[in-house]
Amino acid sequence: MTDSPRLVDMTLRDGMHAVDHQFTPAQMADVASALDAAEMDVVEVSHGDGMGGSSINYGVSAADTEAYLEAVAPELTDTELSVLLLPGIGTVEHIDLAADHGADICRIATHVTEADISEEHFEYVTERGLEANGLLMLSHMAPPETVLEQAQLMAEYGAEAVYVMDSAGALLPQDVRDRVGLLTDELDIDVGFHAHNNLGLAIGNTLAALDEGAVTVDGCLRGLGAGSGNAQMEVLVGALDRAGYDVGPDLYGVMDAAEDVLLPMLDDDTMPELDNDSLLLGYAGVYSSFLRHARRAGEQYGVDPRDILVELGEMEVVGGQEDLITDVADRLASEGAAEADD
Repeated sequence: MTDSPRLVDMTLRDGMHAVDHQFTPAQMADVASALDAAEMDVVEVSHGDGMGGSSINYGVSAADTEAYLEAVAPELTDTELSVLLLPGIGTVEHIDLAADHGADICRIATHVTEADISEEHFEYVTERGLEANGLLMLSHMAPPETVLEQAQLMAEYGAEAVYVMDSAGALLPQDVRDRVGLLTDELDIDVGFHAHNNLGLAIGNTLAALDEGAVTVDGCLRGLGAGSGNAQMEVLVGALDRAGYDVGPDLYGVMDAAEDVLLPMLDDDTMPELDNDSLLLGYAGVYSSFLRHARRAGEQYGVDPRDILVELGEMEVVGGQEDLITDVADRLASEGAAEADD
């Protein structure tokens, strides 16, 4: 257990999902300035799917990576600047761009069983003098021993910290303890945790991760983020303070950043909600991006989209496999027709 966890605010990265990646550079600068004034440890900036993510496939953002970095970097004094890179989306040019604009940290994210695709990325990030962190997405889809094996690969490649990412909000507290505890026991580098709230467990799971030795954790102002959002940063700061942790960010300052700066930028449709859709995503353990496609396929094939999502979760689908949705819908429709004929 660490007495002084490092808090990474993801409002300007994972929070981009909630606004369809439409934060403007000026809005990002305002949020970053408020977080810096609140003494946030780290602020992460990029498209929701990382640098280079602005596209038809992942959603076109209001500006490009360079414009966002140019807007945010000058607003940060003691707060560190982080960027996200997904191999296959971000490129070496984006790493250069981040380094040239004053980024301190580059976090490299892969699927929980695909750390082996990140070796060159870690090497180059380290070469450019940035702190290199590894993120293992959808960590609920692998047992703790596999998560450890993949984390060890990232450590070999040069990661200074590795995160257990609950990308679908599907982990229960004991699942978090099993994964984070094993990593902290076996790794010589820092361990982090990134929560989503699809089962209403983001804050509780983050506390469980810290109990098991995680030293760096994520959150978003107002709980923005994909699905039902991330751990709500202002709540997290308050909970950690009440639990006796020596947190860097000022609670009132973070609350003001959420209430006075971020909230006026949002509309009612933007605010994350733990509704039936979010619940089912966490229950099934699938990415939030599958929801809209499942609804469309359910209407087309006359099947319950919830059944589609549960089936996809059992198949352990990952991002990029959205094409399987229609296959599942067609099969479920055929099975339903066959049962009706019987």
